[in-house]
Amino acid sequence: MIDEREEFRAYTEPVRYKADGKRDRTWKGRFTMDMLLEFQGFARILTILARGYLFDNGEPDVERARRALCAWCSVPNDKKTAGPKKDWQFETEFSALHEEFPELVDANGVGWLARHVRRMCAFAKKHPEVVSAPDAEACGKLSKGWEKEWRKKLVQIQVPIFAPNTEAAWGLRFDDVLADALELGPLRSPDISFSPVLEQRIKEATPKGVPPEVLRTLIGYYLVNRQEDTEWVVLPVISFDACFGRNFSRKWLSALPESVIVRGRDKGRGVCRYEVEKILR
Repeated sequence: MIDEREEFRAYTEPVRYKADGKRDRTWKGRFTMDMLLEFQGFARILTILARGYLFDNGEPDVERARRALCAWCSVPNDKKTAGPKKDWQFETEFSALHEEFPELVDANGVGWLARHVRRMCAFAKKHPEVVSAPDAEACGKLSKGWEKEWRKKLVQIQVPIFAPNTEAAWGLRFDDVLADALELGPLRSPDISFSPVLEQRIKEATPKGVPPEVLRTLIGYYLVNRQEDTEWVVLPVISFDACFGRNFSRKWLSALPESVIVRGRDKGRGVCRYEVEKILR
């Protein structure tokens, strides 16, 4: 979560489809099933992707970043319903971008995301001994209708911000993502180090059952993302779930006492705000 370049690689490089047991999340990559089934947390993912391609040639190239997003999101057309498109309709299959972004979309128009979902489902079917029952059930749902639903979302994402007579049924668009990417700038890989005193405080403050790296990551993320005019930082809970697993939001976050982390009341939609000033003092 702190190293944005590492996060970028997690969503652009091949995933290792393996697991040593039912608690091993390696085969799911940096996703939870809820993210894929309910399309949660994609604002951060797409913004990380956009920033990675927006600045990789020096000066910001918005159109290149937009093409990269299209390639990553690409999903082949449904042959059963495919037909001539009307002028106002958006494309959802971007095989033409394969040469420019071979890592993001193949020659058949299968983008990185669709390819990952397909391979996850294939792994779950082939290796039931290392896949939990809920994950196996989720993969069954993904196999049946995910690509159809993703096509709908991909059309919505492409609608311009100021398009007349449209309503954003899903509050995420490429225009918003690119605007955020321009404001946030190039991806960061900050080197965070804690003093021995703070390390000891973290050790003592971590509740039983919570992995030590959870609180360390929360504090590091806070230090990197805190703005000068506030002590609060927005916590992308869904993205932390993608990093640590659903135990982060279900168990570990609520287990941290207010003497360590203070969460605001504005919880919802997979985000909340928090501050850790007490442990830093």
